Amino acid sequence: MNGTLLNVSFKCDKDTRVTSVVFPCLYSLLFIVALVLNSMAAWVFFKIPNTSTFVVLLKNVVVADLLMTLTVPVKILSDAGVGPWQLRAFYCRYSAVLFYITMYISILLLGLISLDRYLKIVRPFGKCVLQRVRVGQLVCAAVWMLMLSLALPNVILSNKQPRILENNLKCSSMKNEVGLQWHERFNYFCQVVFWGTLALMVVCYTFISKKVYESYKASKSKSQAARRRTKAKVFVVVGVFVICFAPFHLARVPYTLTQTRDLKIHCHAKHALYIAKETTLWLSATNVCLDPLIYVFLCKVFRKRLTNTICKTTVESPTATSTQLQMLQINHTVTLSHNGVSPLPSEQSE
Repeated sequence: MNGTLLNVSFKCDKDTRVTSVVFPCLYSLLFIVALVLNSMAAWVFFKIPNTSTFVVLLKNVVVADLLMTLTVPVKILSDAGVGPWQLRAFYCRYSAVLFYITMYISILLLGLISLDRYLKIVRPFGKCVLQRVRVGQLVCAAVWMLMLSLALPNVILSNKQPRILENNLKCSSMKNEVGLQWHERFNYFCQVVFWGTLALMVVCYTFISKKVYESYKASKSKSQAARRRTKAKVFVVVGVFVICFAPFHLARVPYTLTQTRDLKIHCHAKHALYIAKETTLWLSATNVCLDPLIYVFLCKVFRKRLTNTICKTTVESPTATSTQLQMLQINHTVTLSHNGVSPLPSEQSE
C-alpha cells in the first residue's frame, strides 16, 4: 500500500521534538516500572482464590493494566518515528484502540471496586447479589464484552489508505467518514463513563467516610495513626482516579473535535491542544503504576501473600547456610558419640 500526499493550501505543522523525544523517554520509564509491578501483582494475585467479589475485580484490573502496558512499546516506537509507516498504521488501527479500551475497562472496574467497598463497609450485614463471587465474575465479563464490542468499529472503520505528510501519518486520516463519526461519539461515551464513574465514587466514598467517622465517634478512638491509616485506605482509590484521569478528560473533547471536524482554529491553539492531550494521556497511563497501591492498601490477602513472597525470597540464601550449620552439628554429634562423649540435650531427649 503506497501512502498518498495530501495537498493543502495551509497545514499546521507540529513541533514534534517534545512528542518524538521527551514522551518516548517518559513512556519507556513508565513501561519498565509498570511491567515489573503488574507482573509481580499478577504472579501474587493469581495464587489467591476467588473468595470475594473484591478479589475478582482486582484480578481483572491487573489483566487490563498488563494489556495496556504491553501496548506501550508500540506507542514508543510510533511516536519516536522508528520503523516504517506500517508500524504507525498498526498502532493507529490496533494498538491505540487496545490502549484506550483497557484504560476505560480499568476505570469501570475502579468504580465497581468503590461500590463493593461501600457495600462492605456501609452495609456489612446486608445481602446484596453484587457481593456474590459468581455475579462479580459475570459483571466483569460483561464490562469486557461491552467495551471491546464498542471499540471494534474503531478497528473496522480505520480502513482508508493512509495519508503521509512529511513521513508523518495521522491516525484520523485512516478513518472514513463513518469512522470519524463513530470515533467522536465513542469519545463522548467514554466521557460519560469517566464522569459517571467519578460521581459514583464520590457518592460511595462520602458514605464510607461518614460511616468511618461515626465508627470512631462511637468507639471514642483517639488513635491518630489509626485514623490516618483508615483515611488513606478509604481515599486511595478516588485519589488515584482523579489525579490520573481527570486532566485527560478535560483536554480530550476539544482535541477530538479538531480531529473529526473541520474547525477554523489557529495553528498555535491546535498545537497546544495536541500537547495538552499527549501530556494528560501520559498522566493517565501512569495509572498502571499506581494501581498496585490499591492492592497493597485495600486487599489484606494480597498484602499478606506479597509479604510472604518477599520474605521467602529474602531467606532463601540464609536457609542454605542454616542447613549447612545443621549438617555440621549432626557431624559433630556423631563424632562425640564415637568418642564416648554424650552430646548436648536435644528436643527429642527432653
